[in-house]
Amino acid sequence: MKLSACGIDLAKTVFQVHGVDPHGKPCLRKQLRRAEMLTFFVKLEPCLIGMEACGSAHY
Repeated sequence: MKLSACGIDLAKTVFQVHGVDPHGKPCLRKQLRRAEMLTFFVKLEPCLIGMEACGSAHY
């Protein structure tokens, strides 16, 4: 999957991940648990990542 940018909404246990292709078209919407984050992002090609943390994102 070729993403140009990926956004992550950080929370305590479940994270929302959204990605867009090089043309700005949404191509990824996914919920991930904390244990799934590393294995998911290892498989992606490098891209710009932005993170947003809410009040319950302790880490």
